[in-house]
Amino acid sequence: MAHYDRFGTRTHTAEDLVRLVRACLGVAFAERESDYRGVYHVADHDGVRVEVQPNEIPGDGEVEPYDFAHRECHVLVLTTTPLPDPTLRTRLESIEGLVHLGHESV
Repeated sequence: MAHYDRFGTRTHTAEDLVRLVRACLGVAFAERESDYRGVYHVADHDGVRVEVQPNEIPGDGEVEPYDFAHRECHVLVLTTTPLPDPTLRTRLESIEGLVHLGHESV
């Protein structure tokens, strides 16, 4: 089973969040680019994946939100963990301006 948490911000840029999350969690990010997601950043550490990406991604000639339900958030932080990780969630919520948007277990 995998556990997914989604966080968002209206105040930080993607670069700001990469720096803030790196300082908060002590992880190293790699920049990636995809036709579907645009430019995003990924950190993998001890089975935990943290991704930082703009909510606006390139579409078919238009910019579209990655997370339609939270269009007001400019940047998202997505986490994937093998087990629920309340400590990770608490640490990320300690970043001013970053809000937990939802959790899903699959």
